[in-house]
Amino acid sequence: MIAIGFDPGTARLGFGVIETEPYLRAHDFGIVVSSAGEPMALRLLTIHRAVAALIERFAPDAIAVETLFFARNVTTAMTVGQARGVVLLAAAERGVPVAEYSPSEVKQAVVGYGKADKRQIQELVRIILGLDDVPTPDDAADALAVAICHAQIAPFRDRVGV
Repeated sequence: MIAIGFDPGTARLGFGVIETEPYLRAHDFGIVVSSAGEPMALRLLTIHRAVAALIERFAPDAIAVETLFFARNVTTAMTVGQARGVVLLAAAERGVPVAEYSPSEVKQAVVGYGKADKRQIQELVRIILGLDDVPTPDDAADALAVAICHAQIAPFRDRVGV
């Protein structure tokens, strides 16, 4: 299975492409950056084009996206929600199934503890994928963690019909 994980954001959208066979490994990871000085519509268009290009390039079997974490900053939550929507739209346009995971589900699947900190997640992502260094920037490491979470949970969800 090839999966693309996304850590949504409008300033920086993290992505991580993994393959599960014959073992978990990273194909690509990074961030999509949009300019804070541009109107939101153009920023979302930049994100949409980049996500569509990733889907075309890697032909994933699934897209995994982190669900919205409601923090105190409503403005941030709204823009993250818009970026998530763009990812979901690009996947739907191309007929790629989408799975959504909460931050605690991602942490549980990768580290084994739902309240793990960023350093723990990054180090486990490095170890699981056999990388020499912790993936950077943080958004890319988080996106790889989302993809790993999907690789861990999807077979179970398929068996139980969730």
